[in-house]
Parts: sequence; structure tokens; C-alpha cells
Amino acid sequence: MPNLETLQELLVHELQDLYNAENQMMKALPKMARRAASSELRNAFEEHLGQTEMHAQRLERALALLDAPVRGRHCDGMQGIIEEGKKLMEEDASEEVMDAGLIAAAQKVEHYEIASYGSVKAWADLLGHEEITALLEETLSEEESADRRLSELAESAVNAEAAMTDSESADEADSGEEAESEDASEAEDESPARGTRGRPARARKRRSTRESQGM
Repeated sequence: MPNLETLQELLVHELQDLYNAENQMMKALPKMARRAASSELRNAFEEHLGQTEMHAQRLERALALLDAPVRGRHCDGMQGIIEEGKKLMEEDASEEVMDAGLIAAAQKVEHYEIASYGSVKAWADLLGHEEITALLEETLSEEESADRRLSELAESAVNAEAAMTDSESADEADSGEEAESEDASEAEDESPARGTRGRPARARKRRSTRESQGM
């Protein structure tokens, strides 16, 4: 375990954690883009992939300015969020519902990164690292912009389209119940007539014939 005795050591620790997180996202975003049905959502993921590559480069520069190893420290938090998104993409879902889920998964990533970049930026600023602060501020602004874009996509179209699938499912269920009811009515109409004691009319007729013949 690292020995974190100073704020600068914590800053380096978290920058390395973020570096690994960004690298994990570079592998996840293409998969999310391929799973998206909405062209706008797919474009958003593809464009953010380019930004993510730039974020990693800024982190490399920040670590170099601190004379710290430019390497990632495995980010368990990002791994968990990505794993959750992976399980979502394996679900058998309609395109509309999947797109809504992908936006939610992506925004979990954005919120995690916004919180992380906000913290390291504040520490860098407090420690007087002006260039590092500027680098982190630029990335933080892009993460916030990406989150707003996802919200706009969800609110303008994706969520409403996903909600329509609930109405369609309800209509299908109603149609199914009506069809079952009609089938049951037809079955009743086609069933043979029965006598007062539950015997078929044909059986009553045979008995009447035997009685008339003295049997």
C-alpha cells in the first residue's frame, strides 16, 4: 500500500488512478458505440473517445510535471462501472430501451470522472501547480459538457422512445387477452349440446329408440 503522507502524494496517487480509468474507457467506448442504435448517441460516444485520448495525454503531462511515474494505478471504481455497463449490453433489450440504458451507464462514468477531476484540480490549485490546474480544468470542462450532451439526448428523444415500448407492450397484452377470450367463446359455441343430466343429446336419442322397440 502507498504511504500517503502529503497532499502532493495523494495528488499523484489520484492522477495515476485517473490515467488508468481513462485507458479503461478507451477500450469500453467503442463497444458502447457499436451497441447504440441512435446515430446521435453513437456519434457522442465516438467523439468522446477522441476526448478521452486527449484526457490521458494531459494526465501524462501532469504526472511528468510532478516528476512522477507516468503509469496507471488500477482504478477499481471505473472497472466496476464498466463491468456494470458490460452486463447491460449483454441483455436482450429493444433498441430504444438499450439506448436509454447506455446513456445511464455513460453518465455514471461521467459523474465519477467529474468528481475525480474536481478533486485533483482543487488540490493542484491549492499546491500552486498552475499548469497542472489548467490541464485538469480543461478536462473537467469537457467531462461536464459530455454529461450535459447525454442528458439532452435522453430528454429530447431517447427516453421518450424507450417509454413508447411500454405502451406497445400493453397494447400487445390487451390484444392477446382479447384473442384468448374470442377463442374461448368459439370453443363454447362448437361444443356438443348436453341434456339435463349432463348426457349428450345423441345418447338420449339412442335410449329413446331402445325403449320404443321394447328393449
